[in-house]
Amino acid sequence: MANTKLTLSLNKVVIEEAKIYAKSKNISLSQLIEIYLLKITSNDKIESAPTPIVDQLRGIIELCDEEK
Repeated sequence: MANTKLTLSLNKVVIEEAKIYAKSKNISLSQLIEIYLLKITSNDKIESAPTPIVDQLRGIIELCDEEK
């Protein structure tokens, strides 16, 4: 698939933080944005794996059935 150039106007701080994040993942900023856009526009509901904090919190709250 051919790439098309896109010009965006974004907050400078957001751009710098995104560049740092992309670099830490060894991908370009363009790839990061493309992955994000693909994810939010995907018709498939792909569930991501729970994060470690979610795993730690799972089961802490006990739900009780309400009597009618």
